[in-house]
Amino acid sequence: MFQKELEIINYHSTEGAKLRTLFFEENARLIIDIAGTIAASLVKGGKVLICGNGGSAADAQHMAAELVGRYKLERPALPAIALTTDTSILTCISNDYSFKDVFSRQVKGIGQEGDVLVAISTSGRSKNILNAIDAAKEKNIQTIGLTGAKGIRFVDRCDYALIVPTESTPLIQEIHISVIHLVCELIDVFLFEEVQKLDLYA
Repeated sequence: MFQKELEIINYHSTEGAKLRTLFFEENARLIIDIAGTIAASLVKGGKVLICGNGGSAADAQHMAAELVGRYKLERPALPAIALTTDTSILTCISNDYSFKDVFSRQVKGIGQEGDVLVAISTSGRSKNILNAIDAAKEKNIQTIGLTGAKGIRFVDRCDYALIVPTESTPLIQEIHISVIHLVCELIDVFLFEEVQKLDLYA
């Protein structure tokens, strides 16, 4: 009884644990560099813009909430905007231009040199995400990409890119949110516990 269901749970948890261990062993230093880059931007008056579609849109909003609100540490609010939340802007741009422009148009409107764009795409092929990265490049905004095994074109466009080495969307998303949590915690460490280390990213 429930044999198939137990096998599904077993497979997902086992594969997820293996993937998680491999990913963080290979990318720990890059995650530190990404957090340091964002922290340095914030110190200089920059902000974090975040975008994604579907589950990645939820991750974008989650990250913005952790920064504007707080993660673990009690500290001042940090400037972050999820580009996925304003329905009037999203529907206006989609209707008057194209859905592929919903994030790039916002980057062009509110992004400034010195900001950071965090672009999240499990496939790495979402046109609206790729366009947002290109718009950020035009404004000298640093770009950080979170993607999966198919996101090669995506990676080539980003200043920093984290690739989860699987094509399983659920497992990619589970690791993406872990990365977001770690980046938020490390930003707090850089800004409020070890400020002197920011010189590494100046």
